[in-house]
Amino acid sequence: MPSYTPPTKDMQFILHDVLNVTGSDIPGYDELEADFTSAILEEAGKLTSGVLAPLNVVGDTEGCRLENGIVYTPTGFKEAFEQVKEGGWPGLDMPEEFGGQNMPYVIGTAVGEMFSSANMAFTMYQGLTHGAASAILAHGSQEQKETYLPKMVSCEWTGTMNLTEPHCGTDLGLMRTKAEPQGDGSYKITGQKIFISAGEHDMADNIIHLVLAKIVGGPEGIKGVSLFIVPKFLVNEDGSLGARNGVAVGNIEEKMGIHGNSTCVMNYDGATGHLIGEEHKGMRAMFTMMNEARIGVGMQGLSQAEVAYQNALDYAKDRLQGRDVTGTKNPDGPADPLIVHPDIRRSLMDQKSFAEGARAFVLWSATMIDAAHRGKDADADGIVSLLTPIIKGFLTDQGYDMTIKAQQVYGGHGYIEEWGMSQYTRDARIAMIYEGANGVQALDLVGRKLAQDGGKHVMAFFDLVKSFIKDSAGQDEAFDKEFLEPLKAASKDLQAAGMYFMQNGMTNPNNALSGSYDFMHMFGHVCIGLMWAQMGKAARTALANGTSDPEFYETKLATGRYYMARQLPATALHLTRIQSGGDTVMALEAANF
Repeated sequence: MPSYTPPTKDMQFILHDVLNVTGSDIPGYDELEADFTSAILEEAGKLTSGVLAPLNVVGDTEGCRLENGIVYTPTGFKEAFEQVKEGGWPGLDMPEEFGGQNMPYVIGTAVGEMFSSANMAFTMYQGLTHGAASAILAHGSQEQKETYLPKMVSCEWTGTMNLTEPHCGTDLGLMRTKAEPQGDGSYKITGQKIFISAGEHDMADNIIHLVLAKIVGGPEGIKGVSLFIVPKFLVNEDGSLGARNGVAVGNIEEKMGIHGNSTCVMNYDGATGHLIGEEHKGMRAMFTMMNEARIGVGMQGLSQAEVAYQNALDYAKDRLQGRDVTGTKNPDGPADPLIVHPDIRRSLMDQKSFAEGARAFVLWSATMIDAAHRGKDADADGIVSLLTPIIKGFLTDQGYDMTIKAQQVYGGHGYIEEWGMSQYTRDARIAMIYEGANGVQALDLVGRKLAQDGGKHVMAFFDLVKSFIKDSAGQDEAFDKEFLEPLKAASKDLQAAGMYFMQNGMTNPNNALSGSYDFMHMFGHVCIGLMWAQMGKAARTALANGTSDPEFYETKLATGRYYMARQLPATALHLTRIQSGGDTVMALEAANF
């Protein structure tokens, strides 16, 4: 059976050596001393490795079952969910006013990676609840907050997001779910939603659905969409549960992966709903939840890559196969371990350098979310908006690729279910699709985010990279050559691609949109390259100052050198593709495919 070891040491390195969280002026960061964050991560690590990880295979093999309108989760899930709730983990970074612990988002993010690596399908129940609670916190009335948030923060009640319908996914303007105003200020919601993760289950007393619908008589298209709170059980004025609402699960989707999460078809038949935010402004409110979810999904790509890598590494060290071409390494055995072979090393280094770089990228992004929300930093908010499609699209594409590489290390055993590797690949695959398919993320990045606020945020990112290179150059010749020069070259490629879009995209939009996917990956590589340069600098500083664990920092440098030499140059390939334009992409008539 696969195992999972929480990477708490690496998280501590990023939080303190790289990000220097206690030196930040973000409110609450002064409390994030190393002993404090270590205690939180270690406790989360015990729960995730000891309780959640063993249930990952159980969830995959048993799945959820629907009986008489009730969805039953896999064996052990309900008991584990009680332990999660008792520990206060769902409300780690939620306001104290509603029962949370008010810790910075960056700590919730680090803990969230461990939860997702241990059991992605299980973690979605609390993750979706967190997102729904965030939407109510940002856009709900005070009465709505007081009614729903305390129970949602504790996960006594869970939450969902209901967007997709059988005939419309990304184009939500086509939705047919309708909301009819009632005399008491409520609405009757009627329609069907599909692909609703955690839509029905047996682990919470109530489920609070956030549902997009069109108010009868409102504007056509996306401008007529509003957001509603539609609880499974109506809530009485004293907070107790009332009658069952007009919402029911119609079916459980049969899926390729994340079997432990109940992905449902939800039927709304005159269900009572309450408007959240303004009429016809539903997308504004839902995007609070969607953007949080997209960052969380990006982290899922990282989380599955990490746990798959850990198991592939163990297998490569244990499995005997062939002899090292440079000389026998295991003379007392019939063969040498797989890890001696260069191609296995290449695969493992791809996985290791991605996972560690992606972890730094996600935690760095989380500090900017904290700066935006806690510090009211508008510039940080703009950069996070720019980076969100990259976090979601690039990290899930790469994360899936890394699970395949990990599976490949096992050879034939990687294809056999009892070894557990296929689950990581199957679970990771959904992350490329839901919360906005990755092609849509690329279009959003190039079509909207680059030009947002007159290009201010992408220019701020380039300035950030330039400033880091300038401030770090000239102190160590090897560091300049191995880290800063590759980062500078990759950043120039990214700027050249942006310039191409400006010069050619206006006259023919296909020139820009045909290159959007390459641009998303190029941008992702530059972001992780920046992270590796920062980590390399921090590792060199630690070694220069003297450390009790030089091996950790030397390993960090070697891994960073690999990424800068073997992965970051991919930006040149992406630039060449982008500059080839849209003509070859659009050359065929639809009938000729």
